[in-house]
Amino acid sequence: MKDGEGGGIHKGDTDRKPLAPNNIKAPSVWGVLAGGGHHHRRNTKPSLHSWPSSDCKSFFRLYRLLLFLLLSVLLLYFLYTYNLLFAPLPSCPISSSTAAAATDDVIHLSSSSATNFSTNVGNRTRADVASSSPSMPVPTSPSLSSAAAASTATGLQHIVFGIAASSKLWEKRKSYIKLWWQPRRMRGFVWVDKPVKELNSTDPSLPVLKISGDTSRFPYTHRKGDRSAIRISRIVSETFRLGLPNVRWFVMGDDDTVFLPDNLARVLSRFDHRQPYYIGSLSESHLQNIYLSYNMAYGGGGFAISAPLAAALARVQDRCLHRYPALYGSDERIQACMAELGVPLTRHPGFHQYDVYGDLLGLLAAHPVAPLVTLHHLDVVQPLFPGAVSRTAALRRLFDGPVRLDSAGVTQQSICYEGRRLWTVSVAWGFAVTLVRGVMSPREMETPTRTFLNWFPRADYTAYAFNTRPVARNPCQKPFVYYLTSARYDDAHRTTVTEYERHRQSHPLCRWRMADPSALVDRIVVYKKPDPGLWDRAPRRNCCRVLSSPKDGKRRDGSMVIDVGMCRDGEISQINKQ
Repeated sequence: MKDGEGGGIHKGDTDRKPLAPNNIKAPSVWGVLAGGGHHHRRNTKPSLHSWPSSDCKSFFRLYRLLLFLLLSVLLLYFLYTYNLLFAPLPSCPISSSTAAAATDDVIHLSSSSATNFSTNVGNRTRADVASSSPSMPVPTSPSLSSAAAASTATGLQHIVFGIAASSKLWEKRKSYIKLWWQPRRMRGFVWVDKPVKELNSTDPSLPVLKISGDTSRFPYTHRKGDRSAIRISRIVSETFRLGLPNVRWFVMGDDDTVFLPDNLARVLSRFDHRQPYYIGSLSESHLQNIYLSYNMAYGGGGFAISAPLAAALARVQDRCLHRYPALYGSDERIQACMAELGVPLTRHPGFHQYDVYGDLLGLLAAHPVAPLVTLHHLDVVQPLFPGAVSRTAALRRLFDGPVRLDSAGVTQQSICYEGRRLWTVSVAWGFAVTLVRGVMSPREMETPTRTFLNWFPRADYTAYAFNTRPVARNPCQKPFVYYLTSARYDDAHRTTVTEYERHRQSHPLCRWRMADPSALVDRIVVYKKPDPGLWDRAPRRNCCRVLSSPKDGKRRDGSMVIDVGMCRDGEISQINKQ
């Protein structure tokens, strides 16, 4: 091996690279920095990597300077971040002028300023709008009133009724109003189109009668409708302009609308009357809701408007009516004006338009878990109780008994089972009790049976705005219905006692090896304690328990006894075999 060559294997002289001698080490950066830039060697031949002394000193100074700057920047960043995280935030007091300006941006309807509120589609400048928008407080929770403003709960004394009536039908329908009207507790007016004989009389069983204002100046272009829709739509506004004191709610209905007044007060007491509310319900007919509106409260089922909203409606309604001449009915026009005011419908399932024909049994026996507030179209459907001499007499049975004893619980459904015979029991308190062979789930029993027909005769069961089911899927499951016959209060036991008798009708032949309810039970007695605070709690069906039933058909006592009341802890609707 020659001097100057490494120990590696090379292919030829042309592939060789100059290498440092074996006795000379290659310099390192750390050696240069540590030794001040000098590198001592044993021979005098200079290395290929040796650096001059002046360059090493310059590089070392620059390196230390950059390192110092980097550490300084990191330190400043750390101090700045620490100050942001842990330094106390300064308090920024808001001046009274700033707070007032912020409050002025919030505009809503209130009882103190509703008379200054209007919605106008005409030509108004921004300055006009700004000058007519008063400063108002921030709205409170929609369904909770403050203690100061709601020192007294809403009662019938805070409600004013506006009833739409026709002089042609007055003699026939005034009996409906007499059923529910309570002159010493209620305020209201019946608005007619022409004078009737009671107009100037003082019948204590009826509200005060008034003639509606002239509406000939308003256009009406619907081909199949009637101009009376304009007159009826202005009843709330005309009632508001009478200026009655201490009014929280204006309630609208027809002359064939039957109200349960105490239930109405219970429903309205859960809303803040100082806020703009428009409360009602839809039609039972899906097609009717499509043709008219799903956003509208149907006037026959009744609806309620809070006092601030009634004030706003009274200011804009006449101008609003000019913009909707092609609408069909009065309730459509009211909803159109509500849309201009920006107030949506608040739906409540206790208001019933009842756009149906036939028997209301299926609807009332499976009433929603909500207080029954109104009934309507009672001239169209069958009497509530079969065999009653008239529709008014059937309603009188309901009002004189269950409504008087415990209006909160009227038609409220409870479901239980007769475990020994495997019967399903459904109690619509104060109205009817239904017995069905076999065990049907609560999910099925709370679905209304189609004992009624659609408002549009050609429509089938898909044309309802809610779920329905056939009366019986099997001939053996055709229900046995027991209707209310009497109601009283038992002072000794502090409970109501309602009795129901079987409706005599034919049933198809049943081949099930199961007891026939009609052969054993002729009469059902239901015990229920009054529960006026039923709707102060979360919505829930009451529970029922079968206390006793006839053991066989020989004794012919024919009575089943049921207890209805608030569900106990852990109690559900299930079968308990006896």
